[in-house]
Amino acid sequence: MEFQERFPDEAACLDYLAASRWPEGYRCPACDGERAWVLERRHLWECARCHQQTSVTAGSVMHGTRTPLRLWFWAAYLVATHTPGISAKQLQRQLGLSRYETAWLILQKLRRAMVAPERSPLRGEVEVDEGFVGGVNPDRKAGRDPVGKRLVGVAVEVRGAGSGRLRLTVLEDASKRSLGPWVAANVEPGAIVHTDGWGGYAGLGDLGFDHRPVSQRWRSEERKLILPRAHRSLSNLKTWLQGTHRSASEKHLQVYLDEFVFRHNRRRTPMAAFQTLLGLGAAHPPSTYAEITADVAA
Repeated sequence: MEFQERFPDEAACLDYLAASRWPEGYRCPACDGERAWVLERRHLWECARCHQQTSVTAGSVMHGTRTPLRLWFWAAYLVATHTPGISAKQLQRQLGLSRYETAWLILQKLRRAMVAPERSPLRGEVEVDEGFVGGVNPDRKAGRDPVGKRLVGVAVEVRGAGSGRLRLTVLEDASKRSLGPWVAANVEPGAIVHTDGWGGYAGLGDLGFDHRPVSQRWRSEERKLILPRAHRSLSNLKTWLQGTHRSASEKHLQVYLDEFVFRHNRRRTPMAAFQTLLGLGAAHPPSTYAEITADVAA
């Protein structure tokens, strides 16, 4: 109710976006004028001095949209605060949209705004592992056989008995060539990195990490103690994909992982997550429908 009262109409959404874009007050990009009027239907602010028109949605996930801003705000709120996530079909019902494709496109654009370009690497102690996600394939063998599934790298900070920040990435394979650069891109040099004894992690010490591998040649009950946070994160990811979305296509799997990471890392501050999601959108070049669907058609 509080959210709906805060954003009851398009004007309130435009005011919020303008305040985010010009926190110290409106400034015309052409003449530096300080007065403007709002062209609400076109999401524009027009300078009172030189009549330069500036879009408050330019460069954001809402760039060029014909969908009302209030629906975008409501979608961002649901995505950021709904604990188990929300599917495109659920979002279509919640927003009262006539077309499923509109809900799907909104979700895809929001997911592409969930990775902060300037996010800092994981630090301190970090558990690193990898696992497969995807449907059941009878032709798949045990271990790291990739048939019918996609390999996902998991890195999570150790925070006492709990978990800190998380990173999830689709990996090409579990070789040293893939795992080493991925860890280096997501973990701060000098951090303590816990892994299992898989040979693909050999060489992390040479990359500047305090690598502490743990042998998997333990009894079954003791194996539960190996990388518990990474295993828990991967298990929660699989439950979320199967429960909320039923499945995720290979082409779009990474953006689903980004959504899971976004929600995990902001699970204690859901309203701040909504504000961050809209803010991050302005830091990303807008994705068009053609760009999003290009991989599907390929």
